[in-house]
Amino acid sequence: MLLRVIIATDDVNLRKRLRELLANPDIVLEAVRGKHLLWERAARKGADVILASESVVPDPVASSLELVKNLPESTVVAVISDSEDPLHHARLLGAGFDMVLHAGLPEKELVAALEAVLSKRQDAAIESFSDQQPLAQPQFSDFVSESPAMQEFMRVVHRIVNSDTSLLILGETGVGKERLARAIHAEGPRSDGPFVPVNCGALAESLLESELFGHEEGSFTGATRCRRGCFEIAHGGTIFLDEIGEMPTHLQVKLLRVLQDHEIQRVGGEKGLAVDVRVIAASNRNLHDEVESGRFRRDLYYRLGVVSLEVPPLRQRYQDIPALTHGYIDYFRSRIGHDIRGIEPDAMAAFHEYAWPGNVRELMNVVERAILLCDGKSITINDLPLGIAGGTDLGWLSAGAFHDREMAIPQELLAKPLKQFRGEIIQNVEVAYLTALLRKTNGRIGKTAELAGIESRSLYEKMKKYGLRKEDFRGKRTSESTSEGMHGTVDPGETIPE
Repeated sequence: MLLRVIIATDDVNLRKRLRELLANPDIVLEAVRGKHLLWERAARKGADVILASESVVPDPVASSLELVKNLPESTVVAVISDSEDPLHHARLLGAGFDMVLHAGLPEKELVAALEAVLSKRQDAAIESFSDQQPLAQPQFSDFVSESPAMQEFMRVVHRIVNSDTSLLILGETGVGKERLARAIHAEGPRSDGPFVPVNCGALAESLLESELFGHEEGSFTGATRCRRGCFEIAHGGTIFLDEIGEMPTHLQVKLLRVLQDHEIQRVGGEKGLAVDVRVIAASNRNLHDEVESGRFRRDLYYRLGVVSLEVPPLRQRYQDIPALTHGYIDYFRSRIGHDIRGIEPDAMAAFHEYAWPGNVRELMNVVERAILLCDGKSITINDLPLGIAGGTDLGWLSAGAFHDREMAIPQELLAKPLKQFRGEIIQNVEVAYLTALLRKTNGRIGKTAELAGIESRSLYEKMKKYGLRKEDFRGKRTSESTSEGMHGTVDPGETIPE
């Protein structure tokens, strides 16, 4: 993390001396100037460390320190005193200063004391930031795979992990882009530095710039004090920019400057701050299409994508489903407190048949839900959501059931609001219906659309929404579709782009 140090003193020579002793690329130094109200200005600036002459701290000292101690930065305050009296130093420590430095200390001793102050603040910052990190740090061993597609993907990842260049991770929602970025950071040379994730799509445009680059006091309405941004926090480590395709164009320009010049500028700031950060960006959008449409800068796309990785979706690596499932069972068993030891073959078969539009994240959520609902020692097909269990769990939706006042709706659906219940039922039924039709037609789009009574393009849109791919249904043809295929039937929907 880039440490921010404020020097508050009316002694010009002392100010100059401290500047020389603290010259370091990992430290941002700022001296508060002027003859009056130095302490108040230092408090408003906000910093990791304040080095203040005793003469600028107004009485009562305890109240003055309270201005700083209540700030979010947990600022360390060291007072520089002209007195050598140990009793006076004890009074200053008792008033609340973190350290007392004698102004007449020789350079070697003063440097050692300043290093102790900075080390104390750095340790506190690391401890505070560590509390926000996941309990289990992802490692490459988490991505061991039986799938040829994933094995080839990880071979590429291993080749670039020690590089310090920017990285672009692409892939559908839920494939584990952030988890992969964390693993790359943990296995790379920056593992001792911070990993700072930022979701560019979750913040309003007006907040994102300040979140990334920080702001100076008075830079906009409500900016009553300085604030550091995520690039400063990530100094010496990695910043992960998720959903980079959502970033506004004017911020794309500022990001490009960071990548080219390794320098940021706070909102309202006049000078740049040098930062040492590896940038890993991610998107579930097709950024090439975004560039062509003018929504994403071409120069930034090429600068970010020096190395691009596209994480394979789960439907392209079904070989990994058993290992992932059992891994999640082990993970959630102790946390939920249900002694679930495995999964029944019919439930695992349903996992293999499902298209997993939500990818690995959806699989994790389904396993967690199943463990919560399971009454036995193994997950059964009855513990799975309707869309995954398929026809075995849709019997209550038969035509006659709607005329039955005692209709046996599953309890987990009764717990949902009507709007959510209706949306989930429609989605589950559509997925089951389209899956059955695609299986019947061997994935032939034109024939499936004809049977469904919709346009081929509408069918494509629904398939994209639910993560259904025609290729996944090839080779599962019925006798009817086989007969048609032998006569060379052409699928009129094949010309429509997916």
